[in-house]
Amino acid sequence: MAIRPPENWRALVAQEARELAAGTLAPECAGMAELFPEPLLKATDDALQAFEEDVRALKEPSDEEVFGAIQRVVLDLNAINEDDKLGGSGYETDEREQLCEYIDRTLSEHGIDVAALAARSGMGRHEITDQWRDW
Repeated sequence: MAIRPPENWRALVAQEARELAAGTLAPECAGMAELFPEPLLKATDDALQAFEEDVRALKEPSDEEVFGAIQRVVLDLNAINEDDKLGGSGYETDEREQLCEYIDRTLSEHGIDVAALAARSGMGRHEITDQWRDW
């Protein structure tokens, strides 16, 4: 099962906290908690859970239904990324790549041939989110 990126990000925050507590990391070198505040992680988890539920509900889906699920999660993630209440936190390059990989893996784990889906729409596999993605 695909691991949601916020799980990885929480692990980075926890590792940094341990290093700070042990004195092996200088406070001025710390930044994970600022990069990954809990409200960002929670909102991202919620969006990805809704996506999982969308995909799980698809039975012999049409391309339009699959792209509908992709569009919904991407728009949700756009809103999270642009949320001023998160203090300027958002998705950086690594996080964007992890989110796209997660979307691809989740679809694949539910029997959707992502490469074929993309090809039928005249795009590469890694372009399935591009139409809606702002992050």
